[in-house]
Amino acid sequence: MFALVDGNCFYVSCERVFDPALEGRAVVVLSNNDGCVVARSDEAKALGIPMGAVWHLQPASVHAATEAFSSNYALYGDMSRRMMETLRGFCEKLEVYSIDEAFLGFDSTGDWAALGTLVRGTVRRHTGIPVCAGFGPTRVLAKLANRLAKKTPGTGGVFVWPEGSEESAALLASLPVESVWGIGRRLTARLAGRGVKTAGDLRGMDNETARRLMGVTGLRLVWELRGVPCAGLEELAPAKKAICCAKGFGQPLSTLEELGEPLAAYTCRVAEKLREQGSAAGFLQVFLETNPHAAGESQYNPSASRNLTAPTNHSGDLCAAAGELLRRIHRPGHRFIKVGVLVSEFSPERESQGAFDSPPPETAARRRALMAVMDRLNREMGRGTVRPASAGGNAPRWRMRQARLSPRRTTCWAQLPVARS
Repeated sequence: MFALVDGNCFYVSCERVFDPALEGRAVVVLSNNDGCVVARSDEAKALGIPMGAVWHLQPASVHAATEAFSSNYALYGDMSRRMMETLRGFCEKLEVYSIDEAFLGFDSTGDWAALGTLVRGTVRRHTGIPVCAGFGPTRVLAKLANRLAKKTPGTGGVFVWPEGSEESAALLASLPVESVWGIGRRLTARLAGRGVKTAGDLRGMDNETARRLMGVTGLRLVWELRGVPCAGLEELAPAKKAICCAKGFGQPLSTLEELGEPLAAYTCRVAEKLREQGSAAGFLQVFLETNPHAAGESQYNPSASRNLTAPTNHSGDLCAAAGELLRRIHRPGHRFIKVGVLVSEFSPERESQGAFDSPPPETAARRRALMAVMDRLNREMGRGTVRPASAGGNAPRWRMRQARLSPRRTTCWAQLPVARS
């Protein structure tokens, strides 16, 4: 048996945990630079606020009736970690699928409805986050069961996929094909041309047609709809094949010196992620973006890349290479709103082939130790506590706008909530 447990309006729920006055009120969370709506409470949906809406273009009446927050990634990430730790105590296997979703795997039998109710209550008690749970014999059916748990009144937030073939077929026939995990808009239109409009229609598609239209992945999806599991759980997330860090600035930047600071900061973050998964990168790319919505401003969106002499995850090496690429593509007279860095072509950290001018083993060991100390200090004292001077000071002018940011109540000593009695 599989279960999918996910947080309800997760970002909004994280804000409500520490401000109960937000319960029952319209709440939205905004993207970087407080631009667009990326999370909505049910009350905000009832006001007609669409996902992705540009916040400053919403009517004054909507602004007056809604509480808006800047994305507080430190808070959301820590609340997600707490939620996943709680879920791990209920199952033999756990796969963290996203910041607010996890698949649970069970090798035994049990009263799944009762377990789902227990999971919901425990997660709410430990973290304050409301969740829904869907159980099914495959991951695809568990995903559909979770949808029914969330959208069907009277389920209590828990839905167990029925074992009977007739009841299962009736449920699939009632669900639109686009509700199936992995079926997007383009594939929905293609399937509609074949008369496949419901999940039941997709389940009944013959194997040859399914493979021709959707490939091997689509054929597995059809089999999972039939109750045949085609994939287990990945308890450890697979290593990324590419890592990118790119964020918009709080205000446009023009000069090479101004752009160098955020690029160095983002490159250090990429290097940190490389070390976390034990990889070294052999390829580096840097890109710039101007504002396409700025009337009358010239547009210039360049990029440059290079193969590194030897694969590395050392922050200094990557910052130096990124700075070289930035100097190659920068042109004065443009106002840039974003810089980004991407690395790929990974190899295991300890198995990377060195270049002829690589440092001796003793020096390489000291460089690795330096990075390990820097990572430990940044974990314990806060990201960016130790960084290259090229990454700038503590209050850079390029930092993204977060005018509506709530406190980091679980990760910053100075911002811990205070209880009074």
